[in-house]
Amino acid sequence: MEFLEQIGDWINAATAWLERFLTNLFGSSNERRVRKIGFYRDKEGNSHIVPGSVVDRINQFEPEMRKLSDDELRQSTVKFRKRLAAGETLDDILPEAFAAVREAGRRYLRMRHYDVQLVGGYILHKGMIAEMVTGEGKTLVATLAAYLNGLV
Repeated sequence: MEFLEQIGDWINAATAWLERFLTNLFGSSNERRVRKIGFYRDKEGNSHIVPGSVVDRINQFEPEMRKLSDDELRQSTVKFRKRLAAGETLDDILPEAFAAVREAGRRYLRMRHYDVQLVGGYILHKGMIAEMVTGEGKTLVATLAAYLNGLV
């Protein structure tokens, strides 16, 4: 019986090693999902945005949103609802809507959504759970998905 236990331990160790190897090679499913959204960290821990990604498109709207007056920013909600009524989807207006929420947060809360928070908001919008460590701004993240989904 002891021999069989040793074989079982060896198989468990080999399986754990293979899992670590494959995760290091391909990244975890969570890392791959976040990279697909457009955000990743390199081996040194530096953040990068993938050009043309959702996060990049949100960031491209930021200068435009900063130019809006407070009243024009408030009118964005009406504009988004009209676009939805005309047949656009929430995913179509997501970059612009998230940029509007980011600007509203900057102006009224004095807090600007960081790129990692945009990723969290996107994940919440898609109905998934975003795991974030203490201090990463989970409450601020929720404003993105709450606003976007509140438009319908």
